Amino acid sequence: MDLTGHRYHIAHDGFTVMDDIYTGAEVNTVINVIESADRSGPLFRQTADVFAIRQFLKAVPDVSPLLLNNKLKNIISDIFGDGYFVVKSIYFDKPGSSNWFVAWHQDLTISVDGKIDIAGYSPWTVKQNQFAVQPPLHILQDNFTVRIHLDDTNENNGALKVLPGSHLKEIYRPENIDWQQETEVSCNVQAGGIMIMRPLLMHASSRTTNNKKRRVAHIEFSRVTLADEIDWAERVY
Repeated sequence: MDLTGHRYHIAHDGFTVMDDIYTGAEVNTVINVIESADRSGPLFRQTADVFAIRQFLKAVPDVSPLLLNNKLKNIISDIFGDGYFVVKSIYFDKPGSSNWFVAWHQDLTISVDGKIDIAGYSPWTVKQNQFAVQPPLHILQDNFTVRIHLDDTNENNGALKVLPGSHLKEIYRPENIDWQQETEVSCNVQAGGIMIMRPLLMHASSRTTNNKKRRVAHIEFSRVTLADEIDWAERVY
């Protein structure tokens, strides 16, 4: 697989889309494993608008070898190099009737195992016993996210909207977006495809309007060792 174009898009646009990474049979196997999981644990969240699993690969361990297969590992190695590992995983199931949307933002925080005052790490938040903090900028610039799509996704069922190149603007506040200069792009992805993005890419998603599901596994990667006093909350090789 020639990944030259994808390397270019990630460097210049902050994202790329790749179709046919997983077969239909592989997607169905992943869905079956998720649907058979025990949903009573604290990592599972269900509302009328979204079903989500935090620390997804920990909560549903049988999906790890299915999603982190050799094909995906080779793509990551060829595009980014070696030494990366999973530092966060979330599963989202956005029902067809969902009114859930996400406003424009960058992914500025990482999930860690505790809160300690460390130079360069702030501000801190905690939600459902999970600590998160904004790390030094160079960590965010080196990280990337793989979004694995289990359904066909477009602008009608909540595909991510992005501002290409916005990852190069470091911290870019939504209120400072210059809509005279920016061009919004919808990242349409077929079932079995992936979107790879930098966390500093400005992105959002809209409400579903076509009554179709959007199921996505969101997996963040890093190769950074954090400050001595803290570690990643989730680490999968």
